[in-house]
Amino acid sequence: MLTRRSFLAATAVAPVAGLIATPALAAKPPVYANDGIAINGYDPVAYFTMSKPVEGSMDYVSDWEGAKLLFSSAENKAMFDADPDKFAPKYGGYCAYAVSKGGTATTSPDAWTVHEGRLYLNFNTTVRGIWSQDIPGNVAKADANWPAVLA
Repeated sequence: MLTRRSFLAATAVAPVAGLIATPALAAKPPVYANDGIAINGYDPVAYFTMSKPVEGSMDYVSDWEGAKLLFSSAENKAMFDADPDKFAPKYGGYCAYAVSKGGTATTSPDAWTVHEGRLYLNFNTTVRGIWSQDIPGNVAKADANWPAVLA
């Protein structure tokens, strides 16, 4: 029996499933970036220090794995530069749920989770809700798939 909840869950996952099923024509870069800017121009440190997405500025830029990360302040840039592994989003900023399913997808700055001291980004807030139902299990699956999903 198709319930409203199962229908909504299925339609929410459909956009991600389409992205996951798309065959890769070439290896993907290790960091999801638009025009060379990682995580949609948002400050990764702010997710930890302010518990919300904060837009970064071209005044405070660090290179990270071939992409540029923007920060909202010199302090946040310095924190990142001192310990990039602590603040960088897992899976190069690709959707953590998509990686757990064996693919990649873009991310939204509003769809984020800090879990056990690591930043995870998702395709959208609906996908984040699905991801949140079993974060430890999804992390284990994503860890097993990363970085092979880039091939």
